[in-house]
Amino acid sequence: MVKGSSARRTTLRRMKHIKVLISGASIAGPALALWLRRCGHDVTIVEKAPVLRPGGQAVDFKGAAHLTVLERMGILEEVRRRQTGGTDVDIVDANGRRVAVIPGEFTGGDVEIRRGDLSALLYERTAADCEYVFGDSITSLTETPDGVHVTFERGAPRVFDLVVGADGIHSNVRRLAFGPESRYVRYLGYHYALADLDLDLGFGGGGVMYNEPGRAVSIGGPAASAFFVFASGQIDYDRYDIEQQKRILVDAYRDAHWKLPEIIARVPYARDLYLDSISRVEIDHYAKGRVVLLGDAACGNTLAGFGTGLAVVGAYVLAGELMAAGGDHRAAFRRYEEAFRGYALKVTKNGNAGAFLAPITRRRIRMRNRMFQHRFLLRMMLKLTDRFATDIELEDYPYPVPR
Repeated sequence: MVKGSSARRTTLRRMKHIKVLISGASIAGPALALWLRRCGHDVTIVEKAPVLRPGGQAVDFKGAAHLTVLERMGILEEVRRRQTGGTDVDIVDANGRRVAVIPGEFTGGDVEIRRGDLSALLYERTAADCEYVFGDSITSLTETPDGVHVTFERGAPRVFDLVVGADGIHSNVRRLAFGPESRYVRYLGYHYALADLDLDLGFGGGGVMYNEPGRAVSIGGPAASAFFVFASGQIDYDRYDIEQQKRILVDAYRDAHWKLPEIIARVPYARDLYLDSISRVEIDHYAKGRVVLLGDAACGNTLAGFGTGLAVVGAYVLAGELMAAGGDHRAAFRRYEEAFRGYALKVTKNGNAGAFLAPITRRRIRMRNRMFQHRFLLRMMLKLTDRFATDIELEDYPYPVPR
């Protein structure tokens, strides 16, 4: 839902120039940077990775709120130009027989794009006006009456007016400002992996998914060449050690059937691989002093859908409230949470994508497939997700027109 801004226009305060540090250069961070620079603020984005991560799974936007924000950002047409297009995914049994079809409209929303392509687009729109620092990370945050003193692994200490944690579900900023991850991130019993494999199983451009109890693999389509979801106990591993992640994935799929032995045999030679838990962030407040959380750091629920939409809508609201409050971070953070938190909770609080993608029994696999075999059940699911995606009153903040 989108509403007018005439009432808010009369209450705008004179804008104070602020220096903002954003941790995270994926989606939420650069989206926020775009709005903050439009308002004339100084923005620095620090990213632990040495470069932007290319490729990745497809992400999608759905409903008026998502598309309106993309349009106001000035990137909607470019997102459409780079879109992958939702493709149908055939669910097959161990003999390769199709048992159900996941339609592209279910997985692809109104517009779908690879995460890496969206990240690159946002970087292109902000790099000239923002300072990007790759290969570095925040090590401490000390709030003072006038700002936040920040130290880094590599760079010299600096002082900023505000710090934004847009660094994902395993947020470093959240850990430093709020406390250890164990307090705020709930593990949901599954892991997933994306692997760029040298693999041709003869399925063409369409996607194919195969299930065994507690395990799933999907190949083809617009995502990475192989996408895995598996049930497990919580695994302690180094998130930056790809070779260790490869071993974990291979172990998780030992003794599997269908074409999985052939697929798993290619994992040690993967050109790129990313493995993570399926978890949900559960936190009472998004802000503490001059530090605020955005995107998955504030409301992540891995693979639950609309996380990218939440990131861009949240960035729009946070920057808009800072503008409406004239840079008064206390008022702005309060209004940001009031306007956005309820919407985010409705989208993320109940879903467990692992249980949906890799049910733990054959009976539950059949029940999941039945939803895609019956149009009525599928329509009900699509209507439910539509309602979640659009259930926010989106202010028309009077941002300056981009030059």
